Amino acid sequence: MALQANEPRASYLTPLTPEKVAGGALRTLFRIADAWQLGSKDLIKLLGSPPRSTFYKWKGGDVTTLPQDVLERISYIFGIYSALQVLLPKPEAADGWIKKPNTAPLFGGKSALDRMLSGQVADLYVVRQYLDAQRGG
Repeated sequence: MALQANEPRASYLTPLTPEKVAGGALRTLFRIADAWQLGSKDLIKLLGSPPRSTFYKWKGGDVTTLPQDVLERISYIFGIYSALQVLLPKPEAADGWIKKPNTAPLFGGKSALDRMLSGQVADLYVVRQYLDAQRGG
């Protein structure tokens, strides 16, 4: 049953604020970075090279909103992480995959992380697209 335009929302639905989205996204991103054993330098690059002071504020939980391009990058990283969990059910294999050399033409013998660290958001997209194709999606 759809809500009519003049009906109030149920009290259990809490609207997402930019602060809630940003904080939750970053907390999850930092957990993924830990699982992938990424240092701050690599994570800063994956986020599009924000100023180090900004990055460390985010890491400390001091965040109100995130720029749209950073949210896009985080979204691709989430997709990559999720696809790896499906493709490689053992956490060690899934988390280690991004650092292993890959013979697929897309990677040219380098790792997915090497491709992702080029600094271009398109490279995050390409890695995610590759993994989605491997899943059959």
